[in-house]
Amino acid sequence: MDIYLEIGMLIAIGLVAGAINTVAGGGSLLTLPILIFLGLPPNIANGTNRIAILFQNIFTTAGFKSKGVLTFPFSIYVGISALFGAILGAQIAVDIKGETFNKILAIIMLVVVFYMVFKPKTTVKSLTEKVKGKHLYLSIILFFFIGIYGGFIQAGVGFIMLLVLSSVNNLTLVKSNAVKVTVVLIYTIASVAVFAYNHKIDWQLGIFLAIGNAIGGWVTSRWSVRKGDTIIKNILIVMVIVMAIKLWFF
Repeated sequence: MDIYLEIGMLIAIGLVAGAINTVAGGGSLLTLPILIFLGLPPNIANGTNRIAILFQNIFTTAGFKSKGVLTFPFSIYVGISALFGAILGAQIAVDIKGETFNKILAIIMLVVVFYMVFKPKTTVKSLTEKVKGKHLYLSIILFFFIGIYGGFIQAGVGFIMLLVLSSVNNLTLVKSNAVKVTVVLIYTIASVAVFAYNHKIDWQLGIFLAIGNAIGGWVTSRWSVRKGDTIIKNILIVMVIVMAIKLWFF
């Protein structure tokens, strides 16, 4: 394949994936197949994808912050917990196999959309964020296990985070997405280190993919804050259904 076509394809797919990852999740379900199509073994494609995820979340976190959406210190607490989990998950992923992964992920995604559709209507009382005390401790424990999953495969981890942040911590979708990208940024640093140490990253392809992811993440994070929860919820529902069907049947 012509090198310029390859670069253009990576940046374009990265841009779309960065946008999807910011408002919902599952962008890696686009980027991983492309990297494999370009000749990378699955485990190296998995590691290379983390470069794009890292740069995407640097810019996305900055995008949310520029719009006044702040998540500290809660996102730091759960992010550090996820980081320790991601070290373990990434180490497992170095020798990745897993064939039932797609169906398991499809089920998880459908659970998320079921919750989003049938979640009880909010009241003034229920709008209170629950990011302290027992809710904080529960989230720290859950995010350790989310980190293991994220370090292992990354694809679809955003859906799991949104479910936890919405149900356990009562955060809005915009705030949940802001926490999500900060957490992913923190634990991806560990994932990249593990994959790089084991020589499972193609840096050239990773950088070009990262350019697209970063642009998509920056633009979409700022756009999502302006649009609010309603449109983000609708996009999330559509994305989850489409990707769950794709994972289950294809």
